[in-house]
Amino acid sequence: MLLKIAAAQIRPVWLDKRATVAKVIDTIKLAAAERIDLLAFPEAFVSGYPFWLCRTNAAAFGDPKQSEAYARFLDASMEADSEEVKEIVQAARDYRVSVFLGFNERGNGIGQGTLYCSLLKVDCNQGLLGVHRKLMPTHDERLCWGAGDAHELRTHRISGVQVGGLCCWENWMPMARFALYCGGEELHISLWPGNAVVAEGIVSATAREGRVWSLSVHGLLSMSDIPDDFPFKSELIAEGHDVIFNGGSSLVAPDGTVVIQPSPGVEGLISHTIDVKKVYENRQLFDVTGHYYRPDIFDLHIRGDRFDAAKLWR
Repeated sequence: MLLKIAAAQIRPVWLDKRATVAKVIDTIKLAAAERIDLLAFPEAFVSGYPFWLCRTNAAAFGDPKQSEAYARFLDASMEADSEEVKEIVQAARDYRVSVFLGFNERGNGIGQGTLYCSLLKVDCNQGLLGVHRKLMPTHDERLCWGAGDAHELRTHRISGVQVGGLCCWENWMPMARFALYCGGEELHISLWPGNAVVAEGIVSATAREGRVWSLSVHGLLSMSDIPDDFPFKSELIAEGHDVIFNGGSSLVAPDGTVVIQPSPGVEGLISHTIDVKKVYENRQLFDVTGHYYRPDIFDLHIRGDRFDAAKLWR
């Protein structure tokens, strides 16, 4: 089974939801012209990563500028059942390109004040497959994103290939990876905000551990991409900040061979046609959920519930 996959190493229109969704759809069109079957975007692509948190005093309690920044960020996010999501799903159908997209998900109903770092999964035939919420935001990200759940911690059959994905440092969580391996994963997609150094080691380790194709997707972002009226822009520029993310997407084969080396600073689609046969050639030696698994010793239980305040209250 052959599948042409691509990483969209591009810039969001930071804090502009409509313009970023339009860019997503334009990129899907471009992927279709290049006969790409599955297109993956970086973490939090719609509408950008909360980069200011680690560069300002984001933990300052009740700070008005931090509150304004969060409110702006919240307003630029998407709900999972929004019109923008429906437009992306329709574009995937129209152009015959399946999509894995990182986005800032705003809780709906009673939870509209909370954001999640989420992964939208769309099949060009089946439509919306599901939305995975990042299990645990990393370090300062917890000032912006809520903790996710295992409701969509699963793989999906896309064009004959079993595909799974995780966001940023949850790729370092052994049980999260193992949950996807248990779903028959053949292609693992890891979404990152940018900069290959943050993914150093784990992309190749995942390929060899799961005997899967391992695609990492990194974005680009500079201070010039940030709106002039964003509360911290002028002071961050004054402190010398310029390039925030410089890309670094890569692809590693199931035997650990690096097929696509990171290309920092390069903007565009980074593609390759993978052969799933290589997955099973390499599982002769090691199949982490098959002949190399000991179910008499190890047992993984996954809680797939999605709670909200009303359910918890009842």
